[in-house]
Amino acid sequence: MLSEAKIGPRGWPYYCNGVLVGDGHRPAGTPLRAAQDEAGVPAGFWTGRGLAAVGLVAGDVVTERQAQLLLGEGRHPDADRIERERLEAGDDPAKARRATVLGRPIEHNQSPETEKAKERSPWLAMDLVFRAPPTAQIAWALLGEEYRLVLELWQDIARDKTLAWFEESVAEIRWGSGGKHRAPIRDGLIVAVFRHYESRAGKPLLHDHAVVSIRARRPDDKGTWGNLSADSMLGHIVAAGTLYSLYFMEEVSARLGWAWEPREVTPGRRPVMEIAGIDQRLIGWQSTRRQQIADALSVLVADYQERQGYPPGELATYALDRQAADQTRPHKRKEPRSLSELRAGWRASATRAYGASTVARLGERARAAAAAIWARVCPVLDIALAAVDTVAVVYVMCGAFKRWHLLAEARRHLAYVLRGRPHQPGLDEQIVQAVVDDYTRPAGRRMMAADLRALYPRDTEDQAVLRPLTRMRTASPYERARLAAGALTARVRAVRRGDRLNSRTRPHTVAVPATPKHLRPSRPDRKASPGRERTTDVATVEQTGRTVEAAAAKMAAKLQDGIRDRAVARGPRPQPAPATAPPPPQQPATQHTPSRTTGGVA
Repeated sequence: MLSEAKIGPRGWPYYCNGVLVGDGHRPAGTPLRAAQDEAGVPAGFWTGRGLAAVGLVAGDVVTERQAQLLLGEGRHPDADRIERERLEAGDDPAKARRATVLGRPIEHNQSPETEKAKERSPWLAMDLVFRAPPTAQIAWALLGEEYRLVLELWQDIARDKTLAWFEESVAEIRWGSGGKHRAPIRDGLIVAVFRHYESRAGKPLLHDHAVVSIRARRPDDKGTWGNLSADSMLGHIVAAGTLYSLYFMEEVSARLGWAWEPREVTPGRRPVMEIAGIDQRLIGWQSTRRQQIADALSVLVADYQERQGYPPGELATYALDRQAADQTRPHKRKEPRSLSELRAGWRASATRAYGASTVARLGERARAAAAAIWARVCPVLDIALAAVDTVAVVYVMCGAFKRWHLLAEARRHLAYVLRGRPHQPGLDEQIVQAVVDDYTRPAGRRMMAADLRALYPRDTEDQAVLRPLTRMRTASPYERARLAAGALTARVRAVRRGDRLNSRTRPHTVAVPATPKHLRPSRPDRKASPGRERTTDVATVEQTGRTVEAAAAKMAAKLQDGIRDRAVARGPRPQPAPATAPPPPQQPATQHTPSRTTGGVA
């Protein structure tokens, strides 16, 4: 799971005195490293491919002054030295300070020349919070030391891969009036990572704050500095969160052999993937904060309905949820405790609540549940079925959408189908490209929508099956999306089964093109990308089955020929006279005329 928050000049003191020291409170005058030691959290470190441009090395400890200059003021992390050297060379103070600023100084945003209101409160960094699923938090807190180290390693790998995807595929720099010029960044991102171990409720919560600087270099010869495109970064947050979850699931399954299964948190909403076999009661023990917010939210919703006379809508419910979170936010503990002390306390608390056997057998039950899942889940992915499922869910949930909506849903589909098994790199992009090529149409300047002519058939009987599923207002949007996706994928399977058996498809099913466009031969005027063969694993399996059947028929024919040859070589044998067969019984009931059919088999 991944969440984000903007950091500006006004919000930096909160991060410097709270977030960087374990979400606690740093007393005035206490150095950053000393406050982190007292809070029991490790020191932050730098990462990202853009560190070389500012003279930093990956893995270096984040000092308070470096963080203040780069993340709080948008200046070079070694600005003090640069400014001192400029002053010694004879520059005036204003020019010496301007030499340390990366990009536009924040003073410009506070000047009367700034007309736009959003530019008067600039943001200088983005806080990306990476959190593992609750069942992984439980295993990290309650199992042995070797499990803790491995789970923390998985967290590092999944986080770093997600940040690398941000650098390579998402991050772009903008300049010009209104940011009309955009291009990929020259070097990479500059990120400061801070690891925390517990929530405000005192429960285990392994999470990382990856504070990304908005400053980056433009891809020109001069290497001038500018700002990252905010809409690109914010728009891909959900897609990045699904990628982080997918990587984390694969690492868990590869190293421990555990599998994953969906868990419904809220009825009618999208389920979340959890480690199979973990006692569900422990999830409630770990996620006490969510229950506190839910209790406070019910009171606020009742007051809202009594005051307004009608229940709150979606936006009002979201605002009330934020209000409930603020009201129930507890103060961070003040007494310093190490991670070993925290883990001992968590294990004792879970043992008192649910017994020593529940805690001791966590790993054993997870392995047993994984064996059952691997036995019934086939790790075969069909790109055509995945594309239909993805576009159906996104269309019902969003209506008009962008490419990153498809990317996030394609990664959710991979997580659900594979259950932790590794996926081929680039498979999510192949699914999205199949959707864009075959099942979408333009719906504005940068938006697209589902192509109903490709998804919905022309037959009115088949339309009557699918359209009520997408317009059933009594169900939640996700339930309607799953019904529509299930109907479409069932039709694809029916068409394939009919083609394989050389028969007609079942009636009253939703029809889609029998052969998707991206599986047909490419058009002459369309350029084919080299090295890209868009076939599916299911088609390969079917072709293999036909080959095996042909080989078996050929061997059976050879066997019959051998039997016949041996019988001829041995000579004819005397055969008994055939017995006279009794006449067949008379068939009562109806006589059928040749000109009428009543449903029999011809």
